[in-house]
Amino acid sequence: TTLSGGEAQRIKLATELSKRDTGNTFYILDEPTTGLHFEDIRVLMEVLNRLVNKGNTVLVIEHNMDVIKMMDYIIDIGYEGGRGGGMIVAKGTPEQVAKDKKSYTAKYLKKELEISLVSN
Repeated sequence: TTLSGGEAQRIKLATELSKRDTGNTFYILDEPTTGLHFEDIRVLMEVLNRLVNKGNTVLVIEHNMDVIKMMDYIIDIGYEGGRGGGMIVAKGTPEQVAKDKKSYTAKYLKKELEISLVSN
């Protein structure tokens, strides 16, 4: 049987995140939402919030603005990819990063935060 990308991603995440944590575990997740449906992303965010609330640290490398806007702290690395990248462009809360004039991420993050404010 062959699994879809989303199914394989859910299995990998469930396997790792179901392990007993010590309350001082450092999780590094590289684009964990790839291949996941909106509901799966919502559940993943709940799990990550529970891990943080138990004293764990969660580092997420992500391009999904719906996820980025929910982070406690963002480090935006750019400006471009490859040789044109690798520098910290902006850092701070989502609201702080959204105000940064140099960050490409800020432009899109600002829109997402505005949508969130309107829908709440």
